[in-house]
Amino acid sequence: MAIKLKAEIRNAAGKGAARSIRKNKNIPAVIYGEKKAPVSIELNGRDFEMLLQTPSLRTKLFEIDTANGQEDAMLMDIQYHPVTDNVIHADFKRIDVKKPVNVSVPVEVINAEVSKGLKLGGVLNFAVRKVALRGLVNNIPEKITIDLTNLTIGDSVHGSDLVLPEGVELGLHQAELAFATIGGKMPDEADNAKAAAAAAAPAAEAKK
Repeated sequence: MAIKLKAEIRNAAGKGAARSIRKNKNIPAVIYGEKKAPVSIELNGRDFEMLLQTPSLRTKLFEIDTANGQEDAMLMDIQYHPVTDNVIHADFKRIDVKKPVNVSVPVEVINAEVSKGLKLGGVLNFAVRKVALRGLVNNIPEKITIDLTNLTIGDSVHGSDLVLPEGVELGLHQAELAFATIGGKMPDEADNAKAAAAAAAPAAEAKK
């Protein structure tokens, strides 16, 4: 779902004008791209600071309402004050919602507590925590998850194994990356039987 944002057009440019905007607790910003002239805008500082709490903000479509009409854009950069850490500027890039975009989204692992390999004493190597994707902005997910439940020692999850939404594809050179691996040595048969019994015990208790 798109994030709706209201903005005022800035007629004055330069450091002095930007300082004046910040003094009023607002944020100077710019919208550029799509072979159109850049537009300098002013955002409500409080509203924008609250937006920064939104997960995966840079994968979202922004519908920015200005006096010149609506701009479809994505957040490309945020500049912070080196001392106060306050936002001092934001950059938005126009997009055509009918054309695919290239973005990076976080990858997370789930079900580590029930993973077969980790129960057998394996060690998780979560090596790549972001994946490059290409697709229409409204189809891009906030994150990609890797389910560790059925992975055992020696198993790896490569980019080509990731489950992607329809219409979304991997970016260049992502398919062969090993995102997560369960390393270690398989236990001998006796240890393996003990581990299997331990894993089955909670299920048996649950049936009682």
